[in-house]
Amino acid sequence: MAKTKKQKGYMTLSDGTTIKVNRKSTWAYMVQHKWLYIMLLPGLLYFIMFRYVPMGGLVIAFKDYSPFAGIWDSAWCGFNNFKRFFDTPDFWKLFKNTLGISLLQLLLFFPAPIILSLFLNEVRHSGYKRVVQTLVYIPHFVSWVIVASLTYQLFNVTDGIVNIIIEALTGSTVDVLSKSSTFWGLIVGQVIWKETGYGTIVFLAALAGVDQEMYEAARVDGAGRWRLMWHITLPAIKGTIIMMLIMRVGGILNTGYEQIFLMRNDLNVASAEVFDTYIYTRGIVQGQYSFSTAAGMFKSLVGMIMVLTADRVAKWFGESGLY
Repeated sequence: MAKTKKQKGYMTLSDGTTIKVNRKSTWAYMVQHKWLYIMLLPGLLYFIMFRYVPMGGLVIAFKDYSPFAGIWDSAWCGFNNFKRFFDTPDFWKLFKNTLGISLLQLLLFFPAPIILSLFLNEVRHSGYKRVVQTLVYIPHFVSWVIVASLTYQLFNVTDGIVNIIIEALTGSTVDVLSKSSTFWGLIVGQVIWKETGYGTIVFLAALAGVDQEMYEAARVDGAGRWRLMWHITLPAIKGTIIMMLIMRVGGILNTGYEQIFLMRNDLNVASAEVFDTYIYTRGIVQGQYSFSTAAGMFKSLVGMIMVLTADRVAKWFGESGLY
């Protein structure tokens, strides 16, 4: 293949032939594809206004912020808020609870949409497949308030249907809602029920792009469904799985405020207090804005480091990663 030399506006081949390259300016390209950029605009404005602009408020983590003095007139205090946060006796309890719930979700919840997607992909009856997909998507659109109410109705020791069945079989009840030892499992179980179906969307989209001729060739060679899944389907969506895993690892300290706030009580608070609920209590309820901002900034920095680390590890193993 002939090598080329690039010049401004032209391309010269190795045999001396020069051809003109028609290059459009960036503005001309944007005008030509204006409708695509117009469709991009609402999402872009959302991220600018609600994700990037509020980052300016992080400066109060380094100040002794007073609402009366304002952000810029409040006195600087350096890293004192971070030192207070790390020295508080609650820090390691928060870290243990947050990390424990997140790792349990990573171990039990993350594979659930993948497994369900693989099973749905094996369903040949299109009507039955659409019905099942619709049913498993519905819990995602149920608010956490409703999920918490359903959980209390099912598991309360007085008249919960689950405890009625357990009492009929064993003669005793299990107080799942008030025990610290069962709180993590209860939270992860709720997440699995609510989000597994909706999480299959990404993986089913990836499965739709798998070349069907590969399946046909493997069937001719005598491969069954399990071999097709192991040697064709899983390798085809490996990149998607790794990308979603990196994003999940980045949010390892994000356990969700609303769900845990609704499910915690005075009896299980030892296992229920996490960074998100702690930041709300200290920042909004007690008005310690600088202290809670420092705690939130620490959580975000840990997430960023985890994303970059997971991305680098993925690249070491030959995957593309995110960046």
